[in-house]
Formats: sequence, C-alpha cells, structure tokens
Amino acid sequence: MILHTLLDYDTLRVIWWLLLGVLLIGFAVMDGFDLGVGMLLPFAGKTDLERRIVINTIGPVWEGNQVWLILGGGAIFAAWPPLYAVSFSGFYLAMFAILAALILRPVGFKYRSKRESATWRRNWDRALFIGGFVPALIFGVAVGNVLQGVPFRLGSDLRIFYDGTFFGLLNPFALLCGLLSVAMLTMHGANWLVLKSSGEVAGRARRFGTIATLATITLYALGGIALWLFVDGYRITSAISTTGPSNPLAKTVDVSAGAWFANYAAHPWMIAAPVLGFLGAVLVLWGLRARREVATLLFSKLSIFGIIASVGLSMFPFILPSTAQPGASLTVWDASSSHMTLFIMLVVTVIFLPLIVAYTAWAYKLLWGKVDEDDITGGGHAY
Repeated sequence: MILHTLLDYDTLRVIWWLLLGVLLIGFAVMDGFDLGVGMLLPFAGKTDLERRIVINTIGPVWEGNQVWLILGGGAIFAAWPPLYAVSFSGFYLAMFAILAALILRPVGFKYRSKRESATWRRNWDRALFIGGFVPALIFGVAVGNVLQGVPFRLGSDLRIFYDGTFFGLLNPFALLCGLLSVAMLTMHGANWLVLKSSGEVAGRARRFGTIATLATITLYALGGIALWLFVDGYRITSAISTTGPSNPLAKTVDVSAGAWFANYAAHPWMIAAPVLGFLGAVLVLWGLRARREVATLLFSKLSIFGIIASVGLSMFPFILPSTAQPGASLTVWDASSSHMTLFIMLVVTVIFLPLIVAYTAWAYKLLWGKVDEDDITGGGHAY
C-alpha cells in the first residue's frame, strides 16, 4: 500500500501510456517481421522448396510473436476502457478483416504442404500473403485515422456514439499511413529473411528489402508533410485535472493546423523519435549493402520504434481525438481506469513481462541459425 500511495494517479496514467506504446511497438517489432515474411513469400521464393524455406524461417516463432497483439488488446481493455469501447466498436469491420486475415496464417502453415498439388500450394501461398498484407495495411490505416480524429461523440451519461463508416476510414491520408505500414513491415520481414536464409532466397530478400526501405523513408517523409499541411491537430485549451476521475467531457479542445507538432517545440528532445525513424531506415540500407545481417535487423527495429513513437509523442496527451465532438476526445488524463486498477495491473506487469521477455529470448537463442534445404528435406517437422 505504501507503493500505491507513492505512485500518484497521474504518474500511473503516464506509465500505462508508456506501457501501451511498449506493447504496440513490441507487436510491430516481433510479429511485424512475420507479417513482412508473409508479404514476401510469393517474391522471395520462386520454387516450392524455396517457399517452404521462407515459411519455416517464421514457423517456430510466429505464434509466440502474436501474443504481443493479445497483450496490447488486453492492456487497452483494462487500462483505457473508453479507448477500447470506441476503437473496437467503431473499427469493428476493420478489426474483423484483420482477424479473418490472421486466421489464414495458422491454417496456411498447417495445410499448405498436406498435398503435392501445385495449385493447392499456390492458393495457400496467396492466403499467407493476404494474412500478412491485410493486417499490415489496416493497422496503418487505423493509425492514420487516429491522427485525423475519429467521428465519435459522448452523451451526457458518457454513452458512446460512433458516426463513421468502414469506407470512411479509407481516406487518402489513412491509406498513405497504411502503405507506410506495409513498406515498414516488408522491410522488417526482408531483414529477417536475410538473417535466417541463404542463397537465392536471401539474395531476393535483400533486393526487396532495399526497395521496401526506400519506400519506408519516402512514405514516412510524405506522411510528415501531409500531417503538417492537411491534417488538423488537437490541443487542450482549458484546465484539466491529471489526478481526477476519468471524464472526457470535463475539458475544452481546439482543433488547428500544425497542432500535432506543438510537442516538438515545447519538448525538443521528442525530435529523437522521428530522427530514429529515418536514421534506422538509412542504417538498414547500409546494413543490407554491407551484409551485416544481425545489425540490419536491429536497425529495422530501431526504425519501427522511431516511427511508432513519433505518433504517440506527437499526440500526447491525446490517445483518440474526436472529429464529431472535439471536447470528448480521449486523453491520458481522462480515459483511464481507476487508480487501484492501474496499480494492480502494473504490479502484474512488472512480474510477468520480464518472464515473457526472458522466455522469448531463450526461445530465439535455441532456434538461432539459418534455415536451409536440409532442414526442409531431411526432417519430418518442417512446414
């Protein structure tokens, strides 16, 4: 209880905002290369054996990596209930499309090699491509819509009303963010393939990784320009209690051009995030050319960290702005669970998150090494 008293409500809110970012970045870094490998499957592998090599580079780890998505969803549900309610109801069809695509992955892995038919295997290869491309695209589209604001409003009793449509999410800026997400995760998947394969597969992955990295740099720059010129940001214009009960209606919000860049002027250290986004991608280009396989994968993780962190830092303290009712926008200070709930969750996280990280590190150490033809043809456990 002493620790509960020392950790003020506003401190816990910021800690859980940071932890939510950690979980989302963890998902992009860990499961992101799985999605990227799925998107590269038809291009990096030309023969059936090569495609089996591509699949088996992620075969032992993809299920564990997907846990980060479940952790992120669970954290939103428990720590930020209004955010969960708006996003998982307003983006229902988009979430359904993501889940449907993700379901194709385990089915594709299990059934692809059950028959010798080339048509059978080619169709499952297409399914695995869809299972990588659709989630990568829609996650990026979702981030683009969050930056623009989502059309929801709150009644006086804090009931949520969502006024948007699925196709309204597919606007130009959101699609730009979706393409950035696809390019970023393709870059990451290519770097994983370069690390885990050899020969023609690794050579093709290196070439496609270079293209995807150049696309990531270009689309990230275009996204920043578009955010400055065409997307209005949000800022709180009234006093707000950082330790009071969660009530999104207890504030006023102004919408103005360039507001998402105000945090960088007020806190210059935040510029480190977009710098790391660009720098990591540039270092990926160097690493691919210099054939520094491990370093290149770390550089792509650095780029992903910088790109995603720049979104969170730009928006802080907002976590989901509202276009229909700006004053109802959800922020770190007025959309969280109770003080006690956040504290109990933090204790559980401090205990179990290091265990998850340690187990994951042990599993990757155990599975270290490249996947080659002998691994596919010499044993009965390969996909």
